[in-house]
Amino acid sequence: MKIVILGSGNVATILGKALVDAGYDIVQVWSRKFENAKILAGYLDSDATDDLTQIRPDADLYLISVTDDAISSISNHLGSVKGVIAHTSGSTSIDVFSGKCAHYGVFYPFQTFSKEKPVPFKEIPVLIEAIDQTALSTLKEVAHSVSDTVKEYNSAQRTQLHIAGVFASNFTNHLYSIAERLLTESQMDFDLLRPLILETATKVQRLLPEAAQTGPAIRNDRNTMAVHQKQLANQPDLLAIYKLLSDHIITPLPRK
Repeated sequence: MKIVILGSGNVATILGKALVDAGYDIVQVWSRKFENAKILAGYLDSDATDDLTQIRPDADLYLISVTDDAISSISNHLGSVKGVIAHTSGSTSIDVFSGKCAHYGVFYPFQTFSKEKPVPFKEIPVLIEAIDQTALSTLKEVAHSVSDTVKEYNSAQRTQLHIAGVFASNFTNHLYSIAERLLTESQMDFDLLRPLILETATKVQRLLPEAAQTGPAIRNDRNTMAVHQKQLANQPDLLAIYKLLSDHIITPLPRK
């Protein structure tokens, strides 16, 4: 199977390497900046281009791995290709391709990616959605070759998962940044938190998060929370976050 990758960022890089490792032929890499396309193409033993009018028309699969707001404009240039077109976005509907091509879908690897830190792709869930059986068969084949967990979810479900991922990963990582800043202000090392972060992440591999919750808010320890809030009094943005999260732990939203 011949594959064209459109994009050269974190997802395109990690996914491209996984596809090559699975035996696929990446025949072309496109990026807005030719230098970026050339770098990734070099890793994948592929051709590089920054010209959408020069995209090869003979590939079996075209994977669009760019920012969400660029997917539609890029797909406008792919109407003449015969292969399956798919984007790798968590929150962009499959309908972004409607009326533009015959066979299309979504190929969404659900993980946080950084070029500098390889991840075992087999452990990453891949969520797929397809407009027809042709697209579904192609995306299933590729997904199962690179991942041990492949699920079919529609666009609404995928968006909900993406939101959940923002809370679980992006927001959590930002809270790590806040914690690091607080320690730095008191001339303490972030390394002190690493065992705590690791244990918290390890626990939710075997417990549901509610069962793993600890800390003053879940105990409704008002005295400790008052001390913390007094300490944060001169940082109103952090105080607001502290109060909001503590209140939500004490009185969580009801489940639907």
